[in-house]
Amino acid sequence: MTSHSYDITRRQALAGLGATTALTLSGCATYAADGTSAPVSLTPDEWLDQVGYNLLTHEPERATSLGVDTGSHAALRSRLEDQSPEGQAAYAATLRRDLEMTRAYPRELLDADQLTSFEVVESAYALALDGFELPYGDTPVGNWRTAPYVVIQNVGEYLALPRFMQSSHNVANADDADAYIERMEQMPSVFDGELERIRAARGMGVVPPGFLLDKAIGQMEQTIASAGKGELFADDLRAKLNASNLPENRADRAMSLESGPIAEALSRQLAELKTERAVATDAPGISARPRGEEFYDWALRSSTTTTLSADDIHRQGLEELEALHARMDPILRGIGYTSGSVGDRMQALGADPRYQFAEGDPGREEIMEFIWDRVNWIKAQMPRAFETLVDPNLEVKRIPPAEEVGAPGAYGGAGSKDGTIPGRFWINLRTTDLHRKYDLADLTYHETIPGHVWEGEYSNRLPLIRSILAFNPFSEGWALYGEQLADELGAYDDFAVGRLGYLQSLAFRACRMVVDTGLHAKGWSREQAVRFFVEENGSKPEEVGSEVDRYCSWPGQATGYKLGHSRIVDQRARAETALGTAYDFKAFNDAVVLGGNVPMDVLEKNVGRYIDRASA
Repeated sequence: MTSHSYDITRRQALAGLGATTALTLSGCATYAADGTSAPVSLTPDEWLDQVGYNLLTHEPERATSLGVDTGSHAALRSRLEDQSPEGQAAYAATLRRDLEMTRAYPRELLDADQLTSFEVVESAYALALDGFELPYGDTPVGNWRTAPYVVIQNVGEYLALPRFMQSSHNVANADDADAYIERMEQMPSVFDGELERIRAARGMGVVPPGFLLDKAIGQMEQTIASAGKGELFADDLRAKLNASNLPENRADRAMSLESGPIAEALSRQLAELKTERAVATDAPGISARPRGEEFYDWALRSSTTTTLSADDIHRQGLEELEALHARMDPILRGIGYTSGSVGDRMQALGADPRYQFAEGDPGREEIMEFIWDRVNWIKAQMPRAFETLVDPNLEVKRIPPAEEVGAPGAYGGAGSKDGTIPGRFWINLRTTDLHRKYDLADLTYHETIPGHVWEGEYSNRLPLIRSILAFNPFSEGWALYGEQLADELGAYDDFAVGRLGYLQSLAFRACRMVVDTGLHAKGWSREQAVRFFVEENGSKPEEVGSEVDRYCSWPGQATGYKLGHSRIVDQRARAETALGTAYDFKAFNDAVVLGGNVPMDVLEKNVGRYIDRASA
């Protein structure tokens, strides 16, 4: 398949979705797509399933990551998202139609779980459509990336596609290998679609900060060099072919594509980034760009699923930071750190060699062993915190070195819906100085168990659309709540310094609320943002430099973490008060996690339903 034939096929498919009917479910009737009537010929669960596959038609990579590109949906395995303006407009058209149909579906036909799912679809799609109305940027649909710059140091298919193909596109047979090649054949048009959008944004005066472009240019140059050697895709395909005892001839085709049209398309993007760098300023906030205040208003709504203003969020961050420092102070005094601010004392603690890992590869190995020790401990505690247990398929992997300079300290997520692709904890090991022995345990609980990987296992049991749609304050709030559960289960009972790491983690997220709003709504400089973290929270400058850069490229996203955690904790207090002696710790945790990943208003409704059941 050539990139030209893909363009024709893809656009015809997208146009067909927007103009007539959605993908059909086997054995189910199609439905009117004029938005005038509900798809009552489908049961609620069938309709939710159809909504999910309608979305995956526009994001087929997610179908592969979830393990649902099989059977009648196997064609998704050979496709990539259309990144062109036309492709994004077709995506929005599908969302708009399915939102209208979901709203029209008779509520009396829904049980409580289905009602939650319908509420989730409505919230996610309405927020996303507001984002698609903006004239630039990448709109998240059920994910966390509010990105005004489509290609930058931590955003763009030049980063996402190598990671996705290497980690998620398995090759078990010849069809899988052919699908791998077909996806590679589409990559030049994917990169050119992004290029069209970032050129259009530059024409509007929307240019990323120069310091972000410097990182992106360096990463793009490294990516192009890797493509010339076949290190992005061809080597990966060759290894997978060998592992499955398949002929290597497809790897030769992959090498030709990667070093030729793929590298050429990436070079066109690089040329555009250099053109942008020539006119860029170092103003970090989106408010310095055209329609930036409007973008940030939407980004805050998307990232918090609330209507809180930047001032509200800034104020809450400061208040929560003060309360957390009040908890940290007596612990610091108890281990002999008595003078200076909490931030000063945490800086001193971070310099203590007792809590540092060795440098270089020995330290990297030590970090990996430490992580697995903590994973095994916390996994054994889960029967004390949940009635309904899962057993995650989990990997711990180093962030690819080519990405490390622009990546956060770590990130994690659930595996595929069918269990074939594991949940992963990606750890940044560009330097072992990013991590300390008193804070790595907490980071592990956040990314793995009971955090992201654990929570994702429950969402993967829900209808397909619920496994797709995720909300920043729930995802990240739950991971912080997972940190709290680890503390409550005794993770630091014999290691007070570890509890400092946990509290510093929460305080770090409170700082994010302050810094993100400072950068994008209050005119802060990058240096002011870094300094706030270092001075107020004792954070490591090496870590927070990349953190601040991430906030500059994802406005609003950083505000959802502590806000979501506080909302979950507030709902727990609500349940304890309402139920009194009938309150049960494990039952509450089950109610929240089994309700799935939801916006904050739906979380409140789910907890209300739990209270009603428990008090009946």
